[in-house]
Amino acid sequence: MNSDHPDIEAVNNYLLELQERICDALQPEEPDAGFREDVWQRPLGGGGKTRVLEGGSVFEKAGINFSRVYGDDLPASATAQRPELRGRRYQAMGVSLVIHPRNPYVPTSHANVRFFVAEKPAADPVWWFGGGFDLTPYYGFEEDARHWHAVAREACVPFGDGVYQKYKQWCDEYFFLRHRAEPRGIGGLFFDDLNEGGFDRCFRFLRSVGDHYVPAYLPIVQRRKETDYGEREIQFQRYRRGRYVEFNLVYDRGTLFGLQSGGRTESILMSLPPAVIWRYDWQPAPGSPEERLYQIFLTPRDWCSES
Repeated sequence: MNSDHPDIEAVNNYLLELQERICDALQPEEPDAGFREDVWQRPLGGGGKTRVLEGGSVFEKAGINFSRVYGDDLPASATAQRPELRGRRYQAMGVSLVIHPRNPYVPTSHANVRFFVAEKPAADPVWWFGGGFDLTPYYGFEEDARHWHAVAREACVPFGDGVYQKYKQWCDEYFFLRHRAEPRGIGGLFFDDLNEGGFDRCFRFLRSVGDHYVPAYLPIVQRRKETDYGEREIQFQRYRRGRYVEFNLVYDRGTLFGLQSGGRTESILMSLPPAVIWRYDWQPAPGSPEERLYQIFLTPRDWCSES
């Protein structure tokens, strides 16, 4: 673990600014609904600010959540790989967002940037960053996938060769539904436990990832939001959203941490889509656009080299 002292307030201020900036970027795309702001306190320490948009013509549901919570003992989801951290007082802060568009041709997107610090008297603080962003299309477009990953790579380029490939692979492996043997989407970036190279460098990387989310996602929304669709596409979108729910409730570290640490349930579960269906043993028709999603997009690919 790196022992240099973190600037906790600088991280807090960046995260609040990032939340505001993302909301300001998304709102002009949505003419029929606005963000509702909900400031909340956590009885066990800390609180947050949740901003949710629901019922829009472009975004069926969009949630951008900031939280900063405190506690005397990290929950099991945070200490499973680090038993030496048990009993330390901690702070956890982050911005987490999920955008569920109304049009099935616009993909769902998720992003998260977070910071943890665990402290005890007469010992150096133990800190780390985590986060990333990933894309979940329902009807895939290679142009969109290449753009998404090109921007993800741009976020990593200043930090050395191999950084993008490392965190792309981690994303592919993390957002994988083992019980379905399929990925959630086309991936992006995922990193955790980051403290190598010192606080300043790690914080710069976190900011780079956070700052590249809007340039990665917004052009795709603008390109696809006017695409015609019908009931068939809606039903498939809702079916695939079921995979999103399964991942978040079974595997997602942020969901588990929030629930295990006594977080605010409404804000933790804001990531869930507004309308979902499950079908028993459903299979896409051969040669259909739905089958194309499985064959071309729901498999790890090096989208940057293909561009």
